[in-house]
Amino acid sequence: MNFLTRYILKQILIATVFVAIILCFAIWLTQSLRLVDLIINRGLPLSMFIYMALLLLPRFLTIVLPIAVFCATLFTYNRLTTDSEIVVMRSAGISQLTIARPGLFAGALAACVMAFINLYLLPVSYREFKELQFAIRNDYSSILLQEGVFNSLGEGITVFIRERAADGELRGILVHDSRDSRAGQVTMMAERGAIVQSEEGPRVILISGNRQQVDRAKGEMSLLYFDRYVVEIGNSQESNDIRYRDPRERFLPTLLFPGNSEDERRNRDELIAEGHNRLTTILLPITYSAIGITMLLIMPFSRRGQTSTILIAIALVTAIAIGQLSLNNLAVRFAAAIPGMYLVTIVPLLLSLYLMSGQSRRRFIPASLPTQ
Repeated sequence: MNFLTRYILKQILIATVFVAIILCFAIWLTQSLRLVDLIINRGLPLSMFIYMALLLLPRFLTIVLPIAVFCATLFTYNRLTTDSEIVVMRSAGISQLTIARPGLFAGALAACVMAFINLYLLPVSYREFKELQFAIRNDYSSILLQEGVFNSLGEGITVFIRERAADGELRGILVHDSRDSRAGQVTMMAERGAIVQSEEGPRVILISGNRQQVDRAKGEMSLLYFDRYVVEIGNSQESNDIRYRDPRERFLPTLLFPGNSEDERRNRDELIAEGHNRLTTILLPITYSAIGITMLLIMPFSRRGQTSTILIAIALVTAIAIGQLSLNNLAVRFAAAIPGMYLVTIVPLLLSLYLMSGQSRRRFIPASLPTQ
């Protein structure tokens, strides 16, 4: 790698990291607001919130990284053009492809990062996020039961607790059970208790309390004092082993070649479309960077600025992004749209390389200086 390549590549990589951080932080901030409810209303520790938010970063990077490379490449080559550095390089006999090499190399590096994210990091992190989210939603004892709040634990059962001790013990418990319409509504109060998990599902264990039930037919209330009483909440949980995994949780082989389970047969087209989407988006960074470089190198230089050229490059990249997203959504219903996902990504790249190579065959000959 010569000095010129290192000089341009360094500027592109620094700009790419800066733009990626800004964009990723903006997207992460808006999306992670959905998790704030877990802290405010469900008592989730701040450390758990940060961990779950970090698990979403690979998903955001797949969106941000191609755009960051494009913006960094466009900015760097535009600055080199306005500072007349590109003119100096051409005057020295450097070809277009040689000038474009650092930007293409930066796009290739970003494509390698995208491959690592799409093929490994995204399914691993998103699977961990979904399993953690599932566990939090079903962990009644540590998350869902809030102090001083009437907590609904499913249809027909409500639990109120005065306070929760550090060891998980619940104090000042009230349980209202209206699931059995024939038996009538039942209210139980206890000094203390706990929620435990069993094979049949979560249970509320009450210690030192009473059970009140009204017989509406007779208009009588029965009162039962107990030292220990168990309330079955019901099997409101599903096993993690049988939970259907979202396409983003799956690795590439299981996407391209789904299994024979009922859920996978029903969502077969969606899984296959997601697999091909991961493969095609790997190439987006180098495609975007090639378009930006090509537009700035082949378009005539104007001392008034390159605004029109930059806008054309942005419009082309936007059209590719919209086309790729539209074809991905279409591929979920029609498998014939899958080849279009590859064409809309690869054809602009090949066309950009062809235009740059065509320009490279035109040798730039500087004008001769007048003789004295």
